[in-house]
Parts: sequence; structure tokens; C-alpha cells
Amino acid sequence: MEWIWILDVLSPGSFAGAGQQTLTTQPVPFLNMRTILLLTGLLCLARAQNQALMDYLERRLLAIEDRISTWHDQTSRYASELREFKQQMVGMLENMDKDKETLRNDLNGMSTRVERVEREMDYLETQNGAQPCVDVDDKLVEQEVTIVKEKNKAKYSKLTDCRDMISSIKAMKILKRVGGAKGMWTKDTGSSSAKVYIFNGTSEDTLYEFRSIRDFTASPGMARAKAINLPHSWGGSGHTIYKGHAYYVKDGKEFQVIKYDLQNGTVVDSAVFPAQEQVPVYSLTSDTYIDLAADEEGLWAIYATRENERNICLAKMDPNTLDIEQTWDTPCPRENAEAAFVICGTVYVVYNTKLPSRSRVQCVFDVSDMVTTDEAPLVYFPKRYGAHSSLKYNPLEQLIYAWDDGYQILYKLIMKKKLEV
Repeated sequence: MEWIWILDVLSPGSFAGAGQQTLTTQPVPFLNMRTILLLTGLLCLARAQNQALMDYLERRLLAIEDRISTWHDQTSRYASELREFKQQMVGMLENMDKDKETLRNDLNGMSTRVERVEREMDYLETQNGAQPCVDVDDKLVEQEVTIVKEKNKAKYSKLTDCRDMISSIKAMKILKRVGGAKGMWTKDTGSSSAKVYIFNGTSEDTLYEFRSIRDFTASPGMARAKAINLPHSWGGSGHTIYKGHAYYVKDGKEFQVIKYDLQNGTVVDSAVFPAQEQVPVYSLTSDTYIDLAADEEGLWAIYATRENERNICLAKMDPNTLDIEQTWDTPCPRENAEAAFVICGTVYVVYNTKLPSRSRVQCVFDVSDMVTTDEAPLVYFPKRYGAHSSLKYNPLEQLIYAWDDGYQILYKLIMKKKLEV
């Protein structure tokens, strides 16, 4: 490295004396040409790198701008397609609403036509009675049956002058749905009490008592009911309430009838039902072996035995002692029967199908032989495709209390006098 000498003027504080200056010299380094060239090259290289970086950044920004432009175009296209799809869906929904309204109108018209056909069928079936089950050639059998009926008629003496029989069912009212598919509900058929009693299920021991039908319908479930714990579980759904007492069949193989005082809460009497080898009285209600019923004449028992397992039997019971006063073998078959009820000494057997359809009274047996099945009108229940587990007649109200697949239903009857058929 070469050196160059230069003068250095000292500061005023370095003067030797007033008005005097001292000149000094000191060496300062000076870059040679090689170093200058090296620095110049490095500077050019740095400038070139900066230019390359700027070009790269510019290219990346242009690429990002292209992508943003592409995204913008795609978003616009998607928004346009979405608007078109929305318009199509709105149009399809409007068409579906129109088709739905058309279908509803068609269904209403079809329902009206079906109801008209059912009414016409009911009328035709009412006009054309059921064909007799006995052939014309079996005159001897018919004479024997007639003799047996005459004997039964001579033996039975009516307690009242009741001559009512069913003409038709006027109306149906569904009150509510509470409890299981099978059960029984009723009022006291022997008094004017407003209390309602619920037997829920086919093998329980708790009876529910409501103060009235209004209280029953307003109650959420069994919340407002008085629970009565019976001393024994019942079997089936063939129970009844008669003159302040609950009559029910004890669950078990003995078929013991229990008479329970609802006011005192005690068992007044009990008796084993005197029938051998019993079978379910209704083929469609297999849990019920004895169906107890009460009407104007008193207490009845509807049952069936293996000896005569094709048909239903009827027994008149003494409500005080539970003794059997008289029995009858009815011509009513068990097959496809679901329930029965008694009015003025006449048992009405209700039939259905295994796949539930419209219930109908298809067989009638009168202990006084004043009404026969051929003479009685064929009565169809209002259109409700269910299955009755119990039907209880109330003489004071002329209502049937029905338990249909968990629904509590009232049927209003139109009555007429016997021998006016």
C-alpha cells in the first residue's frame, strides 16, 4: 500500500503561542486500483442480485394476480349457477306443493267414495242376513236344538221387564289413550255413580279409580287417579264393576272369581268357577278365559270349555254368593271372536279378523229366546281398524265402554224393543 502525506491543520487549542500555527503531517492510506475494481465488481453483483429479486417478486405478484382473477371468475360462475339452482328448486317446490294439493284432493275424494261403498255394503249386509249354519236336511238336529232352547226358556225367569236390543251404533267418541294395548275400563253398571275404573293390562293388581269421565280425560296418565291395590292379580280383561264391587278373575289356573268391596277395601267372597278344562273364550283375545258382564238382569259369565270348544258358553251368576244359577251353550263360535257384552239377557258376540279390520256383531244369543242371530240386525262398529280387548255395556247410559289397542272409546247405541225386528 502506498502512502500519501497531507497537511493537518491543528485546532486552535494546539497553537504554541498567540498568533502562531504549527503545521504537522500524518500518513493516510489510499486504495489502489485493484481494490477499487473489486469493490466496483461487488457493487455491480449486488445490484444484479437486487434486480433479479425484484424480477422474481414481480413475477410472483403477477401469478398471484392471475390466480385472484381466476378465483374471481370461478366465484362469479358458481354464484350464477347457485342462483340458477335456487330458481330451479323454487320452481320444483312450487310444483310439488301443487302436486301435493292435487293428491290430497284425490285422497279426500277416494275416502268419500270408500265410505260410500262401505255404507252401501253395510246396508246390503243388513238387508241380507247371514246364511244359516245348519243344512236344511238336518231337521232332526234342529228339532233337538229347539227342544233345548224351550227347556232353557222355561227354566230362566227374568228379573226385570227389560226388552231392549241393539238397533245400530249411533256414534263413537275416542276419549284418550292411556295404558297398554289390552285392558278394561267401565263405570259401575249397577249404580248411578260417576266414578270411572281402569284395569290396565292383563295381569296386574292395581285398579285405578277416577271421580268422573271429565277427571279421567283431563288427567295426564293416571296422575289424578286413586290407586287401589287388590289382594290378588287379575287375569285377562274380563272384569266388571257392579253395585260397588269389583268382580274379577284371579290370575292362575283355578279361575277363581273374586268379589272385592271397593268402599271397604276387603274381599267379600270368592269362588272357583265350576267349569272343567276351560279354553280362551275368544280366539282373538287369548288372555281372557272368563268374561264377566253385568246388565239389567244382573251378573253374567261368558266362557268356553274344551268339551264344547268351538262355541261360547254363557252362565248366569248370583252377584251375592257367586253361585252359578244357569248355563247355556250358545251357537256363537269362538273362532275370530274378540269380545262380547250382554244387554237385557242377550249376549252380543263381536268378531274381527287376525289382521284387525272393522269389528261387527255377528252372533246374538238371547236366554229368553226372543231374538235369534237370523232376526237380529248385523251391526258394524264405526270405522276403526283395531282390536277390542274388552266391551262393557252401561244400562243407564246405553253406552259401550271399549278398550281398543290402548284407546278408551265410547260407543253410543240406538236401541229398540225385542219382537220388533
